Amino acid sequence: VQLQASGGGSVQAGASLRLSCAASGGSFRDYGVGWFRQAPEKEREFVAAIARSNGNAYYADSVKGRFAISRDNSKDTVYPDMDSLNVEDTAVYSCAARRIWTTNYEASSVYNYWGQGTLVTVSS
Repeated sequence: VQLQASGGGSVQAGASLRLSCAASGGSFRDYGVGWFRQAPEKEREFVAAIARSNGNAYYADSVKGRFAISRDNSKDTVYPDMDSLNVEDTAVYSCAARRIWTTNYEASSVYNYWGQGTLVTVSS
């Protein structure tokens, strides 16, 4: 499966953005999807994930209550909706997929497929 992330941009603090991760070459309903981000000079970190079967969502503490991840399997797309953005959210956001779900969803190494990143810049 190939992943395409989009939706990034430059916004003011407090604004909202919706990212998208669209899949091709396979049925996205068969994959769990994770989102990660990497800020300049920082390591990549887990942001959110959504399971393939029941659609359960999981979030990093830093985004809990502000971000909401959902999926539309009819469109083979996963959407993180990001609210109340702050400058610390500035990063390149990437989506990743894994066919067999794991409770270790926060680890980037467990994902088999990655899309290119989309840049989110939040200014104060």
